[in-house]
Amino acid sequence: MPLPKAPAKPATLVTLTPELEARPTPPVRPAKATVRPDAGAPRAPSARPALLMAPRTASAAPVGEPARARPPVAEKGSIASVVRGETAAVLPRKRSSAETTRKARSRRNEGPATLFVLDTNVLMHDPSSLFRFAEHDIHLPMITLEELDGHKRGMSEVSRNARQVSRSLDALIAAAPDRLEDGLALSALGNRDASGRLFFQTQASAAMLPASLPMGKADNQILGVVRALSDQHPERDVVLVSKDINMRIKARALGLRAEDYFNDQVLSDSDLFYTGVLELPADFWDRHAKGMESWQQGGYTFYRITGPLITSLVLNQFVYFDGELPLSGVVREINGRTAVLQTVRDYAHVKNAVWGITARNREQNFALNLLMNPEIDFVTLLGQAGTGKTLLALAAGLVQILETKRYSEIIMTRATVPVGDDIGYLPGTEEEKMQPWMGALEDNLEVLNKTDPSSGEWGRAATNDLIRNRVKVKALSFMRGRTFINKFLIIDEAQNLTPKQMKTLITRAGPGTKVLCLGNIAQIDTPYLTEGSSGLSYVVERFKGWAHAGHVTLQRGERSRLADFAGDVL
Repeated sequence: MPLPKAPAKPATLVTLTPELEARPTPPVRPAKATVRPDAGAPRAPSARPALLMAPRTASAAPVGEPARARPPVAEKGSIASVVRGETAAVLPRKRSSAETTRKARSRRNEGPATLFVLDTNVLMHDPSSLFRFAEHDIHLPMITLEELDGHKRGMSEVSRNARQVSRSLDALIAAAPDRLEDGLALSALGNRDASGRLFFQTQASAAMLPASLPMGKADNQILGVVRALSDQHPERDVVLVSKDINMRIKARALGLRAEDYFNDQVLSDSDLFYTGVLELPADFWDRHAKGMESWQQGGYTFYRITGPLITSLVLNQFVYFDGELPLSGVVREINGRTAVLQTVRDYAHVKNAVWGITARNREQNFALNLLMNPEIDFVTLLGQAGTGKTLLALAAGLVQILETKRYSEIIMTRATVPVGDDIGYLPGTEEEKMQPWMGALEDNLEVLNKTDPSSGEWGRAATNDLIRNRVKVKALSFMRGRTFINKFLIIDEAQNLTPKQMKTLITRAGPGTKVLCLGNIAQIDTPYLTEGSSGLSYVVERFKGWAHAGHVTLQRGERSRLADFAGDVL
């Protein structure tokens, strides 16, 4: 009897032992402050007693019956977590960071809704945080309102956020038909995903804190409110949400639950950050060359391929293969399991030099392909110090301004966040005030001005004057309300910008404008910003897959051997 044919490709199976199959899967812990609105269907609100902080439960237990115990928690890496697919090793496909974060934060238990006590810095960091907690309730201590009132004056981003929170609270109170003691419906202003209620502190807190924590300090007063709410509502999870690390440490030392505000973070692990470059596997041509179509157009070669890898590709993502048939290309089209790859121009060759600059590695070559492509309107470049982000951006901008006349001028701006102590006010005009912050611009312009040694001293001086007339330095403070037409806009040190500031800058782009965001998420100097919540990380994830945007993470430094060694060992 002949043997059956072998399968075309091996199947990936996860075999469970009888003991493992019989073991029930324990549910996960209740949701944290990061519950997304789409985590599950909202529960119908139950009757509320007229109390200062009335608990809101999904189902009330009959009188005389014990309250439902909190479900056990499956530890990370346990057998139960592997069965549920929480370990990356058994995932059938690579999930995006946003999808992984959303599924990890979904609320699957059926217990009472969590009561979150918000610190003032959360509201000033994200004024829309009031509506980011899905079906859970929010409590605002009176000291939080006092601190908001103290920060509402001024023109800074913090002051604007404080005023916006105050306006939202006023609108919620005006739209609420219920009494203030019963809580305000957070969905009253049209935020349907926020099905919880907002409570204010209307009575003095009677919770006792250790004598080493004086109640005169605002942080300690908030901790006292959290302790009092935990004592009043033992059946509910009372969680303090704060951006202050020391505040969370003190809360945990007192036995109180405390969490960071994660809702504005686009990724939970920087290792999962989208790099924009993918190395193709060794069997790529064996699995994707069947039925392949290829043609040439405009000096480029195109390949239409079909295979299992297509589902993991992203539009405008660069791919490379160093095997027997090398390939360096970019994904131009994705249609189901079929994709079109286009070869890239080799900017490492002298004949393709950009203002005398050639690419020194693969990532720089990919970056120049994005910068010189007129169909790409938004480019993000990440990399450590010395990878050539600013130099490549300026070289591409000068070529497209002075030679091809695609843009009229370069506008460069950056976040004015000092590394050390602030030196105070600076004299002069707007551009003169920005000059001390633009040392990177001056250094790179000096390099670009020396790319043609045959021009002589007079030629370099004339070129320098021509370049400086086409490069404008602007401050972030005066960007609101402006519109840039046919400009080459460079946003340097973008890792120090918040998502809201980044939105303000990118929406300044008018017809024919190209926007570049440069930065290093490992060098964030702004308080309360992390690698996951930075505006640079935010735009990289949000623009991923758009047909007119591209991203490249530069891996290798090209400044000097000293800078490369210092970046690795220090």
